Amino acid sequence: MAIRVLIVDDSAVVRQVLTEQLAAIAGIEVIGAARDPLFARQLMAKQWPDVIVLDIEMPRMDGLTFLRQLMNERPTPVVICSTLAEAGSDIALQALSAGAVDIIAKPKLGLRQFLEESRTLLGDTIRAAAQARLDRRPVFGPSRGAAASVSLAADVVCSGERPPPVGTTERVVAIGTSTGGTQALEYILTRLPRTVPGIVIVQHMPAQFTAAFAARLNQLCAIEVREACDGERVLPGLALIAPGNAHLLLRRSGAQYRVEVKGGPLISRHRPSVNVLFRSTAQAAGPNAIGIIMTGMGDDGARGLLEMHQAGALTIAQDEQSCVVYGMPKEAVKLGAVDAVLTLEQLPALICQAPTRFEYHQRPQAITP
Repeated sequence: MAIRVLIVDDSAVVRQVLTEQLAAIAGIEVIGAARDPLFARQLMAKQWPDVIVLDIEMPRMDGLTFLRQLMNERPTPVVICSTLAEAGSDIALQALSAGAVDIIAKPKLGLRQFLEESRTLLGDTIRAAAQARLDRRPVFGPSRGAAASVSLAADVVCSGERPPPVGTTERVVAIGTSTGGTQALEYILTRLPRTVPGIVIVQHMPAQFTAAFAARLNQLCAIEVREACDGERVLPGLALIAPGNAHLLLRRSGAQYRVEVKGGPLISRHRPSVNVLFRSTAQAAGPNAIGIIMTGMGDDGARGLLEMHQAGALTIAQDEQSCVVYGMPKEAVKLGAVDAVLTLEQLPALICQAPTRFEYHQRPQAITP
């Protein structure tokens, strides 16, 4: 059955080009195009869409207001397609927080050419959105507290160095996530104290967003959160998020961990790639690491998590019930890369206690109440 898409954008050109491009993608049906949310309401009364492609700046009602109303009344997967996304604006980040599944940065110039050249991106994003289960989004409270070819491709970015002898007790947590991950990360990070081990994160996100996303989390969290810089040390109470359009790797420097930020090809169709982060963490930290793979479409991270598992790290997958899209964790479980499957609510306690694999299997109930 085709995915039914409704386009809501005040630009007639955008409505026309999006309709043409999406109509050419197998398995996607455009059921309507509205110039603003009020007109969209009329169309939705006749036929409810599976996915809404929504602009933010529109007359009569802005997209953010419409998104919030929609999530309160009848949660429906929404993909934001806006020029505001190009600058990684706070408004666009608010849209993700309000429940938007994903964001496509719409340029102010060369718009028609961009949309025509982005058919594959549009199709992949809408398919991911259609799989999203919005009733499984995290509820926020006031707390502050793969194939072998993947490994070969990751060799282009990772040096292939093997884990050094264990000469440090310093722990590190590596997290990989995609669709639905912005809200899930906010849920986890806002519940961590400053005593937690250093955290390195890959969240699939456009380059314009990661700095603003990290800055927003930093305002909400007790721990420090920032976009990673090349050569930066991984410290307790600090979470480093991979910059968009760059790979993030963990490296050992004596008894310390540092990050490397570098370019390179797309790995598993992503840059940054979770597989690259996990693989480098397996090499640098071995059994001193915890790997956590969370909500997201596709299989990025599954092979890298298996390498962490084989290097002795404790490896965790978010459970299906709490995932917005149960893709990446599912593939990791299928590969046999996972020590335990936990709910989103259990993950902060696990990170706080930072058990080794042996400790976890000796007393899992005490570690994740």
